[in-house]
Amino acid sequence: MDFVQSVQSCLGQYATFSGRASRSEYWWFFLFQVVVMIIASMLGDVVYSLASLALLLPALAVGTRRLHDIGRTGWWQLLLLTGIGFLVLLYWWVQPGEASANSYGEPFAD
Repeated sequence: MDFVQSVQSCLGQYATFSGRASRSEYWWFFLFQVVVMIIASMLGDVVYSLASLALLLPALAVGTRRLHDIGRTGWWQLLLLTGIGFLVLLYWWVQPGEASANSYGEPFAD
């Protein structure tokens, strides 16, 4: 999945927390978020706040779908609230997806 496809997929599934997301989909959307946030911070605090709010739900959704792809539940994202939990999530997000259906019943999607 390339950059444009992954951004379209993530924004098209704005609040879809079911299913699976490949590594490329997650990381291309992550890059899109970083670029948008850098540009928004240059434009002012209000624009930055609006961009943060607009991208919060799709970021959580694609993170949940990425965790589903490795056989984990999206609730693990609550580790982000601890600070150090980001390292655990980062490790999981870089893992390859499972080739078989996981406990969520969705088929393998790459």
